[in-house]
This record gives sequence, C-alpha cells and structure tokens, in this order.
Amino acid sequence: MQSKGIQIENMRKRYGAGDTAVDALKGVNMQVNPGEVVGLIGPSGSGKSTLLKCLGAVIEPSAGSMTLGGEIIYQDGWIINDLRALRRDKIGFVFQAPYLIPFLDVTDNVALLPMLAGYSNRESRQRAVELLEALDVGHRASAMPSQLSGGEQQRVSIARALVNRPPVILADEPTAPLDSERALAVIRILNQMAGQFDTAIIVVTHDEKIIPTFKRIYHIRDGVTHEEVGEARPIN
Repeated sequence: MQSKGIQIENMRKRYGAGDTAVDALKGVNMQVNPGEVVGLIGPSGSGKSTLLKCLGAVIEPSAGSMTLGGEIIYQDGWIINDLRALRRDKIGFVFQAPYLIPFLDVTDNVALLPMLAGYSNRESRQRAVELLEALDVGHRASAMPSQLSGGEQQRVSIARALVNRPPVILADEPTAPLDSERALAVIRILNQMAGQFDTAIIVVTHDEKIIPTFKRIYHIRDGVTHEEVGEARPIN
C-alpha cells in the first residue's frame, strides 16, 4: 500500500557531467506518513538543500522515484506535466521568513493560493478564515502583515501552507530566528496541524532547541540519509 504522505526511493541528483560531475544525492530513501512531523538535519554541503528542492519539485532529480499523496509523480523523470500546479496544490512551503505579500491583508494572503487553483473567492476566503481561527490568529484576519508580530506572521504562513490541503509541507528552518519559547510554539503548531489535517511535514533544521522534539529524524551526510528513531521530548 502506498503512503499517502511522501516517499522517495533511491533518489539521486548529479550536477554537471564528466570529470567535473558532483553527486549531491547518492540514493536517498525517505518516507513521511500523514500526520507525522519529521526532522531533516545535516551539515552544510551535505545535500540537504538539494534534497529539499527535489522534494519541492523545484529542481529535477537525476534518478529514483517519488510518491506524493499516494500518486507517483517522479519515476526517473517527472510524470506530472504541470509542476507549477503540483507545487501550488500538493506541496505547502513554510520558510524562515514568512514572505507575506505586504499589500494584501491576512485573509487575502492565505486565500490567494486556492483562488489561483480555481476555487471561488467565497470558498477561498472561507478556507482562509477557518485556518486562521485554528491557528489562533482569526482576530487578525483583516490586519496587514506589517501590523503582525513575528509569531503571528509565522502562523499566517503556516495557514497559507495548509490552505490547499496538501499531502506534504516542507518547512525550511522555520524556527531559526526565534527564541526557545517561540521556536517550540511553532513546532507545537506544526504537530497539531499535521494531526488535524493528516499532513506529512518535513522540518529542515539545525536548531538544537527543537531537534529533541522529533520522534524521527533523517540525518543527511555526503548525499546519503540515515534514519534515527527515538523518544520525542514533550513540547510544553
């Protein structure tokens, strides 16, 4: 039975050719199930950024397979023709900076993606408001991004990542600029949202404050992943 989250098998990525070729990924295997939050860690130059870009369909792997939401999307080449629609509809992104559109209010920042996907203005805004309420920023729905605190902006960016109900969310260093309390609050929210929306979430991080909170971690080094399973520290 195929995972409804995300699964990659023997993924490889080579840059260049001939004597100057560099193998950034050397046969990576990973599976993240719906409702699960998994950490991805590794030193600079380990292949972490390349893996994230492949998972996000930003760059094309050189070989391997990737299944997303139970659908094979890559098998030694993209099977999906419209990668922009794939990223919009099937993959949520949370970054270190929120990247909210400054001239749109909070609701419109979140509602924009479903509108682009073809949903009506009414349904898009309804989805946005429901998520903002779930993330405890519903009272800021008509505020502009500049009026929000850093923590509120990150919650809005999480709502935006969830609004098209993707099977996977990629969170790239989402806690890097935050102190311990706010960093743990973000991880708590991601865990709640993963369970509530049955979403697989991969958190790329080197933040030592949050690493002990993961039940599973993939270490990547020299283009190869190693899975570590442990007892997650409770998030207070």
